[in-house]
Amino acid sequence: MTTIEVLVALTGLYLAVGAVFSIPFALVGAGRIDPDARAATWGFRLLLLPGAALLWPILARRWATGAQPAEERTPHKCAARDRTGAEA
Repeated sequence: MTTIEVLVALTGLYLAVGAVFSIPFALVGAGRIDPDARAATWGFRLLLLPGAALLWPILARRWATGAQPAEERTPHKCAARDRTGAEA
């Protein structure tokens, strides 16, 4: 096999694993790593499929470890929290 054939085969394998991973991730995993995704609609879950298929190694690690996304700390959110005294 040539180098190009190996790269194409590895890319196909990567995408195949990602396609298989993305379905259970969209149905179950997204809600486990992001509380806001627990009550997501079917349309939202459908939109997750392509990104989950491409980013499956990162998402698989987060799903396996139960890592929650970091709290967003932008100036806008900090100002809103300071104004209301609540978590923004």
